[in-house]
Amino acid sequence: MTSTLALIRDGRRTLRQGPDGLAHRQRERLTAMIDFARTHSPYYRELYRTLPERIEDPTLLPVTRKQDLMARFDDWVTDPEVTIDRVRAFVADPRRAGERFLGRYLVTTTSGTTGHRGVFLLDDHAAAVVRVLSLRAARRTLTPAVTARLLIRRMRSAHIVAIGGHLAAYTVIVRSRAVGRLPARGSRVLSVHSPLPELVDQLNQCRPVFLAGYATVIALLAGEQLAGRLRIAPAAVSLLAEGVSDHDHRRIRSAFGAHLVDTYGCNESLALAYGCPAGWLHVHSDWLILEPVGPDLRPTPPGQESFTVLLTSLCRWAQPILRYDLGDSVVLRPDACPCGDLLPAIRVRGRAADLLSFPRLDGGTVHIVPMAFETLLESIPGIDLFQIVQTAPSCVRVRILSAVTADRERLWTAVRKEMVALLIAHGVGHVSVERAHEPPEQSAGGKYRVVIPWP
Repeated sequence: MTSTLALIRDGRRTLRQGPDGLAHRQRERLTAMIDFARTHSPYYRELYRTLPERIEDPTLLPVTRKQDLMARFDDWVTDPEVTIDRVRAFVADPRRAGERFLGRYLVTTTSGTTGHRGVFLLDDHAAAVVRVLSLRAARRTLTPAVTARLLIRRMRSAHIVAIGGHLAAYTVIVRSRAVGRLPARGSRVLSVHSPLPELVDQLNQCRPVFLAGYATVIALLAGEQLAGRLRIAPAAVSLLAEGVSDHDHRRIRSAFGAHLVDTYGCNESLALAYGCPAGWLHVHSDWLILEPVGPDLRPTPPGQESFTVLLTSLCRWAQPILRYDLGDSVVLRPDACPCGDLLPAIRVRGRAADLLSFPRLDGGTVHIVPMAFETLLESIPGIDLFQIVQTAPSCVRVRILSAVTADRERLWTAVRKEMVALLIAHGVGHVSVERAHEPPEQSAGGKYRVVIPWP
């Protein structure tokens, strides 16, 4: 495996060569990845059987999708020792989060935000690339003054994520602690399931200098900071996994007076892009390819919002991600970014998660982030697809597509029990939870929205 230092040097050398150097590096890595996939993955060998021997243009490749790849998991992966049964047995134990599967892979699972759950392997080479790209993002986004403040206060941090299980953010944190990349002392991991007052109390106690969490949670905490109930002074706030509106972005910055770090990532590629002062996300295009496309999968012109985006990872050897339908809507900047960064700039339009808001009996309002519901249902076996629809201010309807072997009555009993418990924990136990008899429905854009708020 190439060393971290060598990867850093390669990245700097490539960026110094400008757009032509980036394009050349892309072609080299794409050709190598396609050759490897054809040789070691039965799925890709079959999928590419009629294609030319050498391919430098990703648009020549057929599109792949999560549900199709998961259905052919054992043929998709390039390591014959990896099987879906062995991986499922591994992720069934939440205590093993952060351990290395077969001694060589970090395993993460998706939260189901696109309607289909996935299981992903991170090999050592891909993990090294993620670390290098994270360092690149930190160097580009953190000023010397902010970095000095973080170091002076010994990087005391708080990460608000879905704890337990094998979701990416939690798994990466646990692994980073295990190998000493994240200090166990001074860093707190807080649950996104916690009611807002509990999160406020925990943050007031630990007073982090670095705050990271799902963007919708951070937006809620900004309101608590402005109201005076939350009293922390982080030097940097990192927004993970989701997008927020420009209004919420300004609100978060105003509330904490901190340096904001925007990152864009997913299980399929933990480091996709990083934010810049001009409000754009710069894509790590030496290690991945993003293609904004329309419903017909033709390229979307720069400056226009895409229907979806196709991802090609150039570092995931154990589980090749090639022209993969990511499901996000993006806008590619048509001209040079004023920040001066040469990497392609995008804005993500399709990942701004919706909050569910419920009236309290005392007249107030409770906001619950979608991830709290999503990870709750992810923990219940027997669900292939789910959707939570708020049909009235105090009513939610749960649509479930159950596995063929699942006992539907027992499954619904478990779902309702957990949903009610979550609502009670947030002080809105009067909200009714209804069982839907219709399956989850696609939106006009073709995606399954996991959470659909009351208008």
